[in-house]
Amino acid sequence: MDKTEFSRKVLEAESTLYHVSKSILGNETDCEDAVQEAILKAYTKRNTLKEVNFFKTWLTRILINECYRILRTKKHELSYDAYMQEKTVEDKKNSELYRVIKKLDIKHRVPIVLCYIEGYKVSEIASILRIPVGTVKSRLSTGRKQIKQLLEDEV
Repeated sequence: MDKTEFSRKVLEAESTLYHVSKSILGNETDCEDAVQEAILKAYTKRNTLKEVNFFKTWLTRILINECYRILRTKKHELSYDAYMQEKTVEDKKNSELYRVIKKLDIKHRVPIVLCYIEGYKVSEIASILRIPVGTVKSRLSTGRKQIKQLLEDEV
C-alpha cells in the first residue's frame, strides 16, 4: 500500500476512529492521542496488511489496542460527558441514547458502538475484538437489554 492510498483510507475511516475512541476513552485529548498513535503504528506497518479490503477493520483493531493501552496507563473513568457537551443542538437529540450507552460496561459498550453506530457486521466486530462471533452476538444482545432497561427505569 502506497502513501497516497494509505492517506485516502485513513480519511475514509476518520469518523469511525473518532467514535470508537470516544466509546472507549471519552476524554477528547486521549482520543486524539489514541487516533494519532494508531495511524502512526498503522503507517509504519502498512506493508504487513495482507488484504487492503480489510484496512478499516485492521486500523480499528490497532486503535482499540491503543485505547486500551491508554486506559491502562491513565486508569481513569470512562466518560461520554465531555463528548456530549461538545455536540450541536441537533446532535443532542441522541444524547439520551449516548448517556445510556456510557453506562454500559466496556465489554458491552464497544460492540454496541461498532455495530449500531459504526455499522460493522458481527463477523467484523469479532475480528476486531478478537472474540468469537457468538460472544459478539451475546454482548450485543445483553447490551440492548441493558439499554432498554436503563431507558425504562428513567421513565
